[in-house]
Amino acid sequence: MAPRRHLLLRLWVVATAGVVMAIAAGAYWWEGQLPGKLRQASRVGDLNACLRYSEQLAALRWLGKGAPEEQALCRREQAQRLWDRGERHAALALQQQLVQSGHGDASLDRKTLNRWRDDLREQALELFRDGELESAIALLAPLDQGRPAGSGRLGEQLQEVWNRNRLENDRLEQLMADQRWWEALDSLNRLDHPWWQDQASGSRRTIESAINALRSTQEHQQHGASNPDVIAGAELDEAVRDRLVSGMDPWEAFQESCSNLGGAVEEDGPESFCLRRPAEGP
Repeated sequence: MAPRRHLLLRLWVVATAGVVMAIAAGAYWWEGQLPGKLRQASRVGDLNACLRYSEQLAALRWLGKGAPEEQALCRREQAQRLWDRGERHAALALQQQLVQSGHGDASLDRKTLNRWRDDLREQALELFRDGELESAIALLAPLDQGRPAGSGRLGEQLQEVWNRNRLENDRLEQLMADQRWWEALDSLNRLDHPWWQDQASGSRRTIESAINALRSTQEHQQHGASNPDVIAGAELDEAVRDRLVSGMDPWEAFQESCSNLGGAVEEDGPESFCLRRPAEGP
């Protein structure tokens, strides 16, 4: 019985070794076929197949040959095609994998990755300057991915600038409604985003006209201010401001306000003031 058992054991060992060798030979043969298949897939533009073959080849590297240049080539071409089609997120992810893999021209691949990142930032900033905050943040998502909140992500910085300008614009509108022109001018000058500055361009004209009118009114009131018949003070200022808000010219606003308050504009050299008209007799 013992010789028979030894014979069966030897047969089992031989059979097992044969199977293992056949598998190894098959894997070795398939590894040898993969470079050619990679080149063929690359030539015909079948980049999905190229990537599939490159992954298989990478899995067989333990057999000793390693992945050839074609493995990096197909990833590089696929990333470029994704970028050209506008699939920015997928292109950056694939290019990042290529850089991390260490295959191909590492210096060239890293330059491409950095160039794409810079292009993405410029596109996002252009959208941001045009007032398209959400689109800009969405475009920056692959660059900010993996960075924790509060770590200086560009998307967060853009959101902060936007929120600050929006709140300042709200304050500006309230100050204008209260006719607090000098404070409104200070608030207006705090806007530092092109889109919000453009939105407030009409407010700037109104504020500057109101301030100029106030200065003009003060100058008009200086001469003859001690004359009890001179109309001056808050009543005249308010009447002038109401007309400025409606878009009237400052000088016309002063003249009409003076007339409505029962006065007439008197000029004395370079100065002018609003003088109450004498009451008409019986």
